[in-house]
Amino acid sequence: MTAPGTGASSGLLSEQSPSFGHLFLARVAATPDRPAYQYLRGGDWETITYAQTRDRVTRLAAGLIDLGVQAQDRVAIASATRIEWILADLAVVCAGAATTSIYPTTTAEDVAYILGDSGSVVAIVENAEQLDKIRRADLPALRAVVLFDADGVPLTEGDPGDGLRLLSLDQLSALGAARLTRETDLIERRLDGIDGESLATLIYTSGTTGRPKGVRLVHANWMYEGRAVAALHILSENDVQYLWLPLSHVLGKVLTALQLELGFSTAVDGDLTKIVENLAVVRPTFMGGAPRIFEKVRAKVTLTAQGHGGPKAKIFDWAIGVGVRAVRLRQQGRSPGPLHKAQLALADKLVYGTIRERLGGRIRFFVSGSAPLAADVAEWFDAVGMRILEGYGLTETSGPVSVNLPKDTRIGTVGPPLPGTEFGIAEDGEILVRGGSVMRGYHGNDEATAEVLTEDGWFHTGDIGELLDGYLRVTDRKKDLIKTSGGKYVAPQKIEVLFKADFPYASQIVVHGDGRKFVSAIITLDPEMITDWAGQNGLGDRSHAELADEPAVQKLVQDAVDQLNGKLERWETVKKFIVLDRDLQIEDGEMTPSMKVRRRAVEAKFASDLDKLYQD
Repeated sequence: MTAPGTGASSGLLSEQSPSFGHLFLARVAATPDRPAYQYLRGGDWETITYAQTRDRVTRLAAGLIDLGVQAQDRVAIASATRIEWILADLAVVCAGAATTSIYPTTTAEDVAYILGDSGSVVAIVENAEQLDKIRRADLPALRAVVLFDADGVPLTEGDPGDGLRLLSLDQLSALGAARLTRETDLIERRLDGIDGESLATLIYTSGTTGRPKGVRLVHANWMYEGRAVAALHILSENDVQYLWLPLSHVLGKVLTALQLELGFSTAVDGDLTKIVENLAVVRPTFMGGAPRIFEKVRAKVTLTAQGHGGPKAKIFDWAIGVGVRAVRLRQQGRSPGPLHKAQLALADKLVYGTIRERLGGRIRFFVSGSAPLAADVAEWFDAVGMRILEGYGLTETSGPVSVNLPKDTRIGTVGPPLPGTEFGIAEDGEILVRGGSVMRGYHGNDEATAEVLTEDGWFHTGDIGELLDGYLRVTDRKKDLIKTSGGKYVAPQKIEVLFKADFPYASQIVVHGDGRKFVSAIITLDPEMITDWAGQNGLGDRSHAELADEPAVQKLVQDAVDQLNGKLERWETVKKFIVLDRDLQIEDGEMTPSMKVRRRAVEAKFASDLDKLYQD
């Protein structure tokens, strides 16, 4: 068990700020004219300062108060990542209320449950599609819906009485502006009643089984995260963040909190298809992401380079090999020799610099979270000069509780604990966490809270791991461990991470085998990558479903499985597999809104296909 210092240091805004709203206003006061956010409007990037952000936020906050939102009421936000999400969230906390975050991909059934369970009184939604989900539900507490994009929606003129009021964001802002002319100190008075233990955010865990649970995160949780990361001295006000992550997810949310503590600027755009394109324009210094994004970038760059064939492909492969050898030496505490250094300099000139420039040319590091990052992917990015700092955290811990450090990144681990956080390892290998980021419990669910939170503050993560010289290594989810009929334990996550890192055409893999005589797998193909492959191999006229059955594709997958098996113990090897004719879908209940596989749901849906693999 390890417990480094408190993480407190003089001069931090969060030390003087009892709440997220206070922190926001303190940041504005400290750096009013510095750029706060960039966002796309009509194809062009616009910038607003912290002072301009305050003006927009306080009008929206006053508008919420004018709608009758009281201190500690819940206000839901259901939208993709965009500047309006951030402004709305800041407005909610400045009104003394708490944000209930909802993924835009959440089903209508779950939207109704979340809004009802949270008791949200106002919902702020992206468009008519999100509004339609709400209209299907019986939600007596909900009195108004505000739309970012209100085209085609008949908005409410005046107070509809007992009916549901529909407003545009501009209408909400106008309400607030009028209220502020009458009560200039409205926001300050509302914040006077909010402290560190007031509810700030309800994030509903998408969960892989059962109903989502509302995680109660108070203002003190977010203040802790800001202080702890500031104490690492890895970011400053001169940094520029590119933010595409879902803001309904805890990792996206915590990055907005870090910005207010440290004062850097953020470019916001939630379009996943434009990440690489936008990086080249925005030229950020860091970006948070999930492993799948890094896997796809690596695969795309590699396949493009190798597709040229001839000398270009050979030079690319040589350069990556030179870089990976250097990374592995550094991981052992050694340095490249003179010849190796000369090779690295040449490789940087020929290959690495081009890759970095494609991603903006200024990346100091990436941050990876939410799922395990394959060592091969981490080594590749490190080799080309864009290190990935893998971290670890859960919704219940307000995001990160550990992260690797730029000057001491240990691939295969998720870093040391943040200052002020303690790790413990239970007898069965479960990771325990205690510290300032741990939630205050599940909303309205004392029984579920008691199952994971001890009286002395330890949170049971449900993950299995070990501490290696103070650095945490996570091996699998406790509930996902497989025990074959031969009595051998298998960690499916390890196998799945290795496969996706090695096979660029894979989208998802679900390893199966609990109680079975061997391990099998369900595999899906990445639509973009397999379509490119098909076009290059005379199969461009085939649909995704047809490609899944194509003998050449089956051989492609089999070769990848054989390569995977060469890295595994005998009892871990994948003996048989199924290639699905489509990718896994959120809408079909196979993926969570945060893009995690619902393992049990997938195994149940394809149970008959899996059974056939074991009939011989």
